[in-house]
Amino acid sequence: MGKLYLLPNVLEETLPWEPFLPVSVKEAVQKLEGLICESEKAGRRYLRKFLSHDDMAKCPLCTLNEHTDKKELDLLLEPMQRGEIWGLVSDAGLACIADPGSDLISRAREKGIKVETFAGPSSIIMGLQLSGFFGQRFSFHGYLPREVPDLEKKLKELEVKSKLETQIWIEAPYRSSKMLETLKQILSPNTKLCVAVNLTTPSQRVESMMIHEWRRRSFPLEKEPAIFLLDSHL
Repeated sequence: MGKLYLLPNVLEETLPWEPFLPVSVKEAVQKLEGLICESEKAGRRYLRKFLSHDDMAKCPLCTLNEHTDKKELDLLLEPMQRGEIWGLVSDAGLACIADPGSDLISRAREKGIKVETFAGPSSIIMGLQLSGFFGQRFSFHGYLPREVPDLEKKLKELEVKSKLETQIWIEAPYRSSKMLETLKQILSPNTKLCVAVNLTTPSQRVESMMIHEWRRRSFPLEKEPAIFLLDSHL
C-alpha cells in the first residue's frame, strides 16, 4: 500500500517556502510519484518551488476541486493502492482546511492508505492568534451566503454565537470590501471585529476593534484575501 502526504502551502503564491514550511516538506515532495491539486497551474507552481524541471516532468498531476464528483475519488486513490506515494496540496495554506480534500482523506482511510500531514501556515489559526480574541472556543464557517438577506441573517446569528466563542470566516478577495461595509452597517456597536489581511506577506494588516470604532475608521480593501473574526465574549 502506498502513501498520501497532506502538503502545506504558503499563503501567497509568490512567497518563498523556506520561512514558512519545514524542510521535511521538501523531502516529501522529492519522493512524490504524483500530486493532487486544485488546478494544474497551481500544482506546477507548487512543484517548481522544490523540484527541477526534469523532476517535475516525472510527477503527474491530477485535480481535485469543488467540481470533482465523489465518484472520481477512487480513481484518484488508485496509484496509492498500487504502492505509489502521492501528495495533496491546497492553493494556499493547509490541505483539507477550507478546501475539498476531506472527502478524499476519508475515502483513503477507508481503503487503508496511510495518510501523513505536515506543519504549515493556516490563515484561520494565524488570524485567531493575531486578533487577541477568545481562543479557547471558536468556530470556522468557511464562506458565508452571498445574497444580502441571507448574509445579514447569518451575521446576526454569528454575532449572538460570538458571546460564547469566537466566530471566524473567509471571503473571496473581490468581496472583502463589501463584507466589511456590511458588518459595519448591521452589527451592534460594541461587538468586536477583527479583519486580518494578506497574512504572512509584507503588506499584512490586522486590526481588532469594536464596530463603533470601525465605523469611524478607514480601512480600504483592494481585492485582498482577508479573514474576519467576531468576539463578544466577556
